[in-house]
Amino acid sequence: MFALVDCNNFYASCERVFRPDLRHKPIVVLSNNDGCVIARSNEAKALGIPMGAPAFEYASLFDQHNVQVYSANFALYGDMSNRVMSILSGYSPDVEIYSIDEAFLKFSGFEQFDLFAHGQSMRQQVGRWTGIPISVGIAPTKALAKVANRVVKKFPERTNGVYVIDSEEKRVKALKWLDIKDVWGIGRRHAKRLKALHINSALDFTGLDDHWVRKNMSVVGLRLKHELQGLSRLDLEQVQAKKSIATTRSFETMYTEFAELKERITTFAVSCAEKLRKQKSCCNALTVFIYTNPHRHDLPQYSRSITLKLPFATNSSIEVSNFALKALQQIFKSGYHYKKAGVIVHDFTPQSSQQLNVFENRNLKHIPIMDAIDSINQRFGQQKVRLAAQDPKRIWKMKQQRLSPRYTTNLADIITVNV
Repeated sequence: MFALVDCNNFYASCERVFRPDLRHKPIVVLSNNDGCVIARSNEAKALGIPMGAPAFEYASLFDQHNVQVYSANFALYGDMSNRVMSILSGYSPDVEIYSIDEAFLKFSGFEQFDLFAHGQSMRQQVGRWTGIPISVGIAPTKALAKVANRVVKKFPERTNGVYVIDSEEKRVKALKWLDIKDVWGIGRRHAKRLKALHINSALDFTGLDDHWVRKNMSVVGLRLKHELQGLSRLDLEQVQAKKSIATTRSFETMYTEFAELKERITTFAVSCAEKLRKQKSCCNALTVFIYTNPHRHDLPQYSRSITLKLPFATNSSIEVSNFALKALQQIFKSGYHYKKAGVIVHDFTPQSSQQLNVFENRNLKHIPIMDAIDSINQRFGQQKVRLAAQDPKRIWKMKQQRLSPRYTTNLADIITVNV
């Protein structure tokens, strides 16, 4: 049996943990630079605020209904996610973190357990220890666990937050209820095509011929069909090293000077190098790009990217940033207003086995230096030790006018209790 655990309205719930007065009030969380809505509480959804709504277009509605608007506080959300996932790992040794607010658990050898009670215990402990409400769907396959979780979201009071598909009757009933467009893995294009063939529910989909599904939806679609029929075809996925790492950001304002972009590209390169070291990889190539603002039709437009093949593999922040700046120098043009930039590192090799070159190799002195920097930053906070080319004050320069305190990751923001 598999369980899908999903945190309810996760970003909004994180804000409510430390602000109980926000319960039952509409909340929206905005994207980077406070651009558009990326998360909504149920109360905000009831007001008709759509996902992706531009914040400036809905400002009057926010004011009219006293909607609580927050800038995305990813430091807080990431830490709260880690706390939830840590608790879930105590309920099964097999856990796949599917996203920041979702996880699959595999219950092997739990035949004698009351899985509904197990799910209730999980839900109560996460709520008691973190304040985050969760929904738990349990079923024989991952796809059916997704279905069970949707049932919980739709009928929270009737299910009490946990639903177990443990019989053929429950499976058929759930699939008959679930619209084909809401099936995990069925995209808009396939949903439109299936509806044209009068395949309106998940149950209808399971009745299709295997040959037709494989021909028209590939082996992925056939695997999904079998999963919905109760035949397990998807196991938990193991964490794998990334094949490319990107750090990109839109700026809070437009930059025109090379020195301003130089500082941003240096910071992005340092971030990529830190992630490389974390997964014990080195990169052999990197890409740098810069964009102007495509929405400013009154300004000249320019966008350019360049990929450099490095002379040696490295994960040193110093070396990666130096190469990134060389790339920037080749594509930067004065006279433009730049709004976004990024660094992407790729072509990885293991840190432990590097191919040496005849004439040029990485500086081995950087290895203990980077180890020391990572240790200090891990202990005292993100990028406490930085390169001289980085801004000493702000790491991520974004418009965040409605940012809540980082209650769990910054000592200056720890909640104060008056007694």
